[in-house]
Amino acid sequence: MIKTTVIGCGAWGLALANHLSGVGNDVLVWCHSEEAREELATTRRSKRAFPDVDLSALIRYTTDLEKAVTGRDLIVFSVASPFTRSTAKNFSPFIAKDQRIVTVTKGIEEKTLMTQAEILRQEIPQAKVSALSGPTHAEEVILHLPTTIVSASENKEDAEYVQDAFIGPAFRVYTSPDVLGVELGGSLKNVIALAAGMADGMGYGDNAKAALITRGIHEISGLAIKMGASPETLSGLSGIGDLIVTCASMHSRNRRAGILIGQGKSADEAMQEVGQVVEGVYSAKAAMALAEKYHAPLPIIEEVNQVLFSGKDPREAVSDLMLRDRKMESRISPEDLPEEWRSDSSR
Repeated sequence: MIKTTVIGCGAWGLALANHLSGVGNDVLVWCHSEEAREELATTRRSKRAFPDVDLSALIRYTTDLEKAVTGRDLIVFSVASPFTRSTAKNFSPFIAKDQRIVTVTKGIEEKTLMTQAEILRQEIPQAKVSALSGPTHAEEVILHLPTTIVSASENKEDAEYVQDAFIGPAFRVYTSPDVLGVELGGSLKNVIALAAGMADGMGYGDNAKAALITRGIHEISGLAIKMGASPETLSGLSGIGDLIVTCASMHSRNRRAGILIGQGKSADEAMQEVGQVVEGVYSAKAAMALAEKYHAPLPIIEEVNQVLFSGKDPREAVSDLMLRDRKMESRISPEDLPEEWRSDSSR
């Protein structure tokens, strides 16, 4: 039995806590408010996240920072990305040397361009930090529907420790040494999902969705590889897998927000209606800053930024994407091209 603490009592944190308890772990959940703690402890339900699901009776809840992490084997960080740094600062004095932390949050910090694991390493340098990411909607995990995910750490033992803690009959966990690639795939796909939602909101069809998913992973991979990530990571669960589920599912907050924007609402109005943090909005500016830093073209993400922050009409954004300069689809080295293609390989 692994003594596990989940930091955060939102939908994803509770879904994972329920799963961790179900596969035999000792689970404690840290809540940000006494009101949330009392509701969960007395009713075993979250009106906001899962009003119709009874959580495991074995889960315990606390608002005490020190109690939440002292003597625990694994700390699962599951707070919304804008609050990762401040929450990590609050917990840092109580984290022991070499205590294991795994982030399950997706997002890039706008000011620093850091991933979630990088933030945790900076704020809690004494800990061993891993990342867990993949195509995993909380609404399905809470119902024990089959799910796969990737545990990433530069240290093989740490990746396998997280794998052992989470793996179960309906929850398959793979391991990876590519923390950066896993986190970039999980963060940047949210921006593409906003675009997919906008296309849905404007009444576009499956052709447009397929194009956004395919060209979206092309953009994400291009940037991630320049940053040092592995191409195989982006073609796996935490890359194309997570992108597909986020662009296609109504469980996706990013897609739902995009739909509302495509229907004419502002980004602020869309986020307010969704009622939860829309991670793609927070990662969009950071993605463009990374694109500039690493000289990586991100045409879809650039147009999403224009819609979100400059008031551009989504239909105009689609038109500008469709009428970009003509070019080849794939990155093929000139030496691999047939002779007749080599004279103008950029088109």
